[in-house]
Amino acid sequence: MSSSTPAAAGDHAFSTRAIHAGQEFDPTTGAVVPPIYMTSTFVQDGIGNFRGGYEYARGGNPTRDSLQTLLASLEGGSHAFSFASGLAAEDTLLRAIVKPGDSIIMGNDVYGGTHRLVNRVFVPWGIGLSTVDMSDLDAVRAAVASAPPRVLWIETPSNPLMKISDIAALAEIGHAVGALVVVDNTFASPYLQQPISLGADVVVHSTTKYLGGHSDVLGGAVIVNSEELAASVGFLQFGVGAVSSPFDAWLTVRGIKTLAVRVERHSSNALAIAEALSGHPALDAVYYPGLESHPGYELAGRQMRAFGGMLSVALTGGPAAARTFAETTTLFQLAESLGGVESLIGYPSEMTHASVKGTELEVPENLIRLSVGIEDVDDLISDLTGALDAL
Repeated sequence: MSSSTPAAAGDHAFSTRAIHAGQEFDPTTGAVVPPIYMTSTFVQDGIGNFRGGYEYARGGNPTRDSLQTLLASLEGGSHAFSFASGLAAEDTLLRAIVKPGDSIIMGNDVYGGTHRLVNRVFVPWGIGLSTVDMSDLDAVRAAVASAPPRVLWIETPSNPLMKISDIAALAEIGHAVGALVVVDNTFASPYLQQPISLGADVVVHSTTKYLGGHSDVLGGAVIVNSEELAASVGFLQFGVGAVSSPFDAWLTVRGIKTLAVRVERHSSNALAIAEALSGHPALDAVYYPGLESHPGYELAGRQMRAFGGMLSVALTGGPAAARTFAETTTLFQLAESLGGVESLIGYPSEMTHASVKGTELEVPENLIRLSVGIEDVDDLISDLTGALDAL
């Protein structure tokens, strides 16, 4: 390979594309890392004659474009769009595809913020919403047959119960009734799972999580495989303007460069922890698709490269024990979010899923969610078992 040709071609392996796609060296200085274009506007070579197509930063920025090129490459889509948050990405996507009178079917344990967005913003606008267990294909078939949706919204693994849904089968079910099939791939990341290759139409991410990977950036993304949908989402990205900043885009690109090695460690640590915690007397259940006892184990093994860094546990002592457990670990820090290099512990009922209390998506009050980091696994196991033994 010559020094003037970046290793960004689509036939390279994932880890190579994660480092090189959209990351051509700076042609002026030869800097290996492209610069951050911290500018709000761009000088024109005459009225309407834009340099490189850039006019105003809301409409386009080279740093954001580099991230979007990278995301499209990793997810196998034709176009990617970067936003200021995961919910901004979801909001823009839904504005592009639904209108009053349409309906959305989503999983019955999706991220609380996604359900809140649709239930509190889109439903009052005239959008129908129903939920179903996406891991039960017969239930999904019945749901779409009774009321064909415009959108079939999938999370797998789901948040926080770690259910595994068959993307390829659900895509067939959705497409049979004319639905657009959307997969939230935040938990898995494109390193573990590429939904578009399995038949999905759209992938969404909170890039805050595994893609950024260091708990220092907020962002979201939409990846599509349709020119028509790309035009609609692209117009709203520009017209509504919830774009990621150049610095946030740059931080996300930097995080993605180590995504493969990080997620390998997240996954191996989480599997070791799930095995170590299984059977602990303080726990009723361990929810992790890498355990052979998990009902989605075989399916996850087929559609994922590994089983990821997220797991949940149910405490035998009920809500009080769950709260005590969440508040007494040390390496596992009590905080919302996930996917960073550090381990986090959360109480979904009052934290990430508080907005769905009292609904069909309500999370059990004895459930704890763990985002397993890349620390030494023996230290992490000691932290968790010590807190559990003390209950």
